[in-house]
Amino acid sequence: MPPMRFPIKAKLTLATLIPLSVAIFFCWLTGVFILNSRIVSQAQDKVRNDLNSAREIYLNEIGHIRDVVKFTATAPYTADALTTGNTSGIAAILTPLKTAEKLDVFMALDATGKVLYRANNPAAFGDDRSKSQFVTRALKGEIVTGTSIIPPAEMAVEGAELARQATMPAVTTPHARPATETIERAGMMLIAAAPVRDKAGNIIGTLVGGVLLNNNTTLVDKIKNIVYEGVQSDGKDVGSATIFLGDLRIATNVLNSKGNRAIGTRLSEEVYNRVILRKEKWIDGAFVVNNWYFTAYEPILSLEGVPIGCLYVGMLEKPYTAIKFKLGFIFSGVLLLGALIGFAVSGFIGTRLAKPIRELENMARRVASGERDVQIRVHTRDEIGDLAGQFNEMTRTLTQREEDIRELNRGLEQKVQQRTAELEEKNQLLVKTRQDLVRAEKLAAIGELAAGVAHEINNPMAIIRGNTELLQMSIPPEADNREEVDTIFQQMGRVERIVANLLKFARQEQKNLGTVFINRLLREILSQVGHQVPLSGINIREEYAPDIPEIEGDSDQVRQVFINLVINAVQAMPGGGDLTITTGIDSEAGKCEITVTDTGNGIALENLEQIFNPFFTTKAGGTGLGLSVSYGIIRDHGGRIEVRSEPEKGSMFRVVLPVKQR
Repeated sequence: MPPMRFPIKAKLTLATLIPLSVAIFFCWLTGVFILNSRIVSQAQDKVRNDLNSAREIYLNEIGHIRDVVKFTATAPYTADALTTGNTSGIAAILTPLKTAEKLDVFMALDATGKVLYRANNPAAFGDDRSKSQFVTRALKGEIVTGTSIIPPAEMAVEGAELARQATMPAVTTPHARPATETIERAGMMLIAAAPVRDKAGNIIGTLVGGVLLNNNTTLVDKIKNIVYEGVQSDGKDVGSATIFLGDLRIATNVLNSKGNRAIGTRLSEEVYNRVILRKEKWIDGAFVVNNWYFTAYEPILSLEGVPIGCLYVGMLEKPYTAIKFKLGFIFSGVLLLGALIGFAVSGFIGTRLAKPIRELENMARRVASGERDVQIRVHTRDEIGDLAGQFNEMTRTLTQREEDIRELNRGLEQKVQQRTAELEEKNQLLVKTRQDLVRAEKLAAIGELAAGVAHEINNPMAIIRGNTELLQMSIPPEADNREEVDTIFQQMGRVERIVANLLKFARQEQKNLGTVFINRLLREILSQVGHQVPLSGINIREEYAPDIPEIEGDSDQVRQVFINLVINAVQAMPGGGDLTITTGIDSEAGKCEITVTDTGNGIALENLEQIFNPFFTTKAGGTGLGLSVSYGIIRDHGGRIEVRSEPEKGSMFRVVLPVKQR
């Protein structure tokens, strides 16, 4: 079957239509993109503002609780009742206020933090709440407000009714993170605490009030009614609000597929990772229960600044999607009409341009049939006329041109092969350089993080160590709990070693250049390493080149590198083996080479590319910093460190250092 023929007229028409079609297509894409982005942007701006409003309503609710607790605590009759321990007097103050101000919890505590009276559960009193941050800070004279998680055991003390209100089943939800809990019994509560002072200004106790958010729709409905007034044309709510305990919906007006409040459903995993784990806001689309919404989330923090839940507002995407489709349809219709007009004009232009081309086609057919010196008469002074003149020249020089082209192709193929080889070489160099840059950036970033973490840990660790030493001094060696105290002290030592390694990894010390005698340095390390790791069963072989010159470098840093390599080699041979250390010199290159070889367990192939990454380790008690620090030191000295290993056959680390530093 002969191939389909496309007349020049059709091609010219297409040549006109294709740019027009491309232009129209890109105009359509641009228009649709602008429409979509504007609509989505406006929707996201709205939910961002809605989240700000919801936050203010949430804070106002906490402020209301604070005002009730504060004014009650400052009333003279409250101080008199706490001073005399008059339970009936305290009850007469707290119980009416609890009911009138719609508080779930309202209690009075003495100066030691023990509960004197609970308006929500009068039968439960005398328990110690001094460990609560709210109570502790209030007893120091501070008015404290915030959100807190009340454990199930404490919820039971607050009364059976509140415990039942806090209890809810966890519902399996699409896009949520995997979870094993099926029932939530902890409660999230808005709490305020204020000190009670006597006439002399001394703190004699504190009042604590709170509202339980579990299964409490009052606050979320208030947010929805203020932020999202009215309903859609189909009768559905314009927007919704939710309060989460962790990733669990404990108060919401989002409806599930059955039309009920989606209490107990979970937050999507993607939003959970951003808001709860990373303490960041989420202003974007998200899957909520069973539909997509324009959403805004922000974390709810405890007094200690730890995320314990989040606040959500959102609007359904469907109404905005309908608007986008409607505007897109109108825009597409306008462009389609313009395209049809352009197609008609293009067909007319193609017909006019095709006529001289057909004449040239006839002449070319005659040349193909064997005619030579065929001449075309030039009718026009344009590109078509130029083409006719070039066609005449072509018939005279066709053979010579073909030979020139063949020669040019041969030379071009050779150049392509040469350039391809050069490009491959440059590409390999670029890949290696990029890997080094990525590793360096990773080391720098993790170094900053490690320094901050180590610094923050040192302060509390110093306090813990001091208190542990006091405990050791105060508890006799034969006491029953002395062993636990000694265990704490031992584990403190381990933590301090880990922190020291973190600081060592994080510090970017300047090289203190001096003279390093490699052979002497290695002998010193081998003579001292037995104090750090047991050498029983280890056969050490030293093969040092006698002509190793002194090299420039930081002796302490270089010592640290080879101590790490030797200790790693010994630890890789728990059952004993051969440890071989060799040195050599490449005088022409001006470089010294040191290898540390063991016959231990070796390194798995999948771990070879990661052993120099910070915090990567296969040892149970390792920190993963030794080889990272060593890699940075050798690179800073202008050298390189390489590793070859086979599982169950051992490993060889090769270090190359320049004799002179540039």
